[in-house]
Amino acid sequence: MTPQGFEPWIYWLKTSRPSPLDDGALNARILYRMLKLNSKQLRKTKPTKTDVKSIRKNPIYIVLDRVIDTYNIGSLFRLADAVGAEKLYICGDVEYPPSSRIHKAAVGTEEWVPWEKSSSAARTARQLASQGVQIIAVEQSKESTDYRLLTTDKIKFPVAIVVGNETDGVSKEVLALADIIVELPMYGVNKSFNVWGSAAVVAYKILESI
Repeated sequence: MTPQGFEPWIYWLKTSRPSPLDDGALNARILYRMLKLNSKQLRKTKPTKTDVKSIRKNPIYIVLDRVIDTYNIGSLFRLADAVGAEKLYICGDVEYPPSSRIHKAAVGTEEWVPWEKSSSAARTARQLASQGVQIIAVEQSKESTDYRLLTTDKIKFPVAIVVGNETDGVSKEVLALADIIVELPMYGVNKSFNVWGSAAVVAYKILESI
């Protein structure tokens, strides 16, 4: 979709995906045309369902466990778009789109990222786990390990990255369901890092294994 009055950047992305013309060949190399929009264009663009479905996705889900700050929620939408997440789940009694505050932080990416509202992050984690999704929680706990240990042999796609409330973190119920709990080393005076910042570090570490 081309937003009226704009000249979007178009580029060709090479990726290893089977082509329907190759009768199931696993290593076929095909070209995907991707539309690239800047923040101003994103805020003014309304994608169609076809536009959203045309975006290449990675086997990653992002689950928000009672994240209440709309800036964080919007920023996590931007992250989900950046890493090509399959879907973002907003869990708990929190704000969700349509929201002018989320829209401002998300710069319109909430229109492009598939998302779902859920009353419970634990229920969402259980549903994903039942579908074979590996649950990776980002939290400081006695069971957590350094995120840098998320090596290819430990990651089993598809994966769900769970981040928690700005004060309470990921709930104990969700932590009990997690396959892996990771945290970021903190070398300064601050005990913890921002929710969306932590999620971004972990998400890009996971992408190294794709």
